[in-house]
Amino acid sequence: MDIVSIVILIVAIITVLMSIKMVDQGWMYTVERFGRYTKTIGPGINFIVPVVDKIGRKQNIMEQVLDVHPQEVISRDNAMVTTDAVCFFQVIDAVKASYEVNDLERAMQNLVMTNIRAVLGSMELDEMLSSRDRINMALLEKVDEATDPWGVKVTRIEIRDITPPRDLVDSMANQMKAERDKRAAILVAQGVREAEIQRAEGEKQAEILRAEGARTAAFLESEAREREAEAEAKATRVVSESIAAGDINAINYFVAQKYTQALTEIGSAENSKVVLMPLEASSLIGSLDGIKNVLASTKE
Repeated sequence: MDIVSIVILIVAIITVLMSIKMVDQGWMYTVERFGRYTKTIGPGINFIVPVVDKIGRKQNIMEQVLDVHPQEVISRDNAMVTTDAVCFFQVIDAVKASYEVNDLERAMQNLVMTNIRAVLGSMELDEMLSSRDRINMALLEKVDEATDPWGVKVTRIEIRDITPPRDLVDSMANQMKAERDKRAAILVAQGVREAEIQRAEGEKQAEILRAEGARTAAFLESEAREREAEAEAKATRVVSESIAAGDINAINYFVAQKYTQALTEIGSAENSKVVLMPLEASSLIGSLDGIKNVLASTKE
């Protein structure tokens, strides 16, 4: 074999090797002919025209993570905060991602940072700290709309951290402590109030029970007095009938009763130390026989 044949064989082998292109899974390559895009080749073995065609851009079509650099943002109430985020995106159209934007990653980095300033700058600090999900949704909507011409689909954007200045954090901690102290004081006051109400209710019930007891006692005392009066009236009636009938014992009963009552009052006086009984007190004994006879006649 002469040298020419060997050269031709080597050139043929090199040409075949140059026409074979291997694309890994998850990647898409663009093919350019004389610098102009012609087609896109996917994962596996692909053939191109050697020398005429070449691989233009290599695009990763898997979902990618873009780490957004921390930046300072001024809220609507002029509070300076430091925030950073992470963006997840996927190249849907390799041709647009290759030829519609230069340096896709840097373009998306700046786009996300700009929209973070716009969204967070329209919120006050309290709203910013408490509305993380709403911020993420607003950023996703804006960035996804802006990257659609680039053939990129933004799947989600997450705000990782929002850090206010140290003095503002201390002020917020003091405010939170004051709110908790306020709630604790309110709870203590409510507890004292409930205790006072319960105590007042107890005293009210005790007064009611005491009043009911006094009323019952008064009623029983009145009833006893009424019965005593009825008994005395009955005895008086019986004695009066006996007197009307001319019974001397009935008269003795009245005299003995009044005499005994007078002696009882004299003996119960506080300033009475010595009681002198008259000789006529012996007649009280005789009056007792009259009382006995009256009682006997009453039984009959």
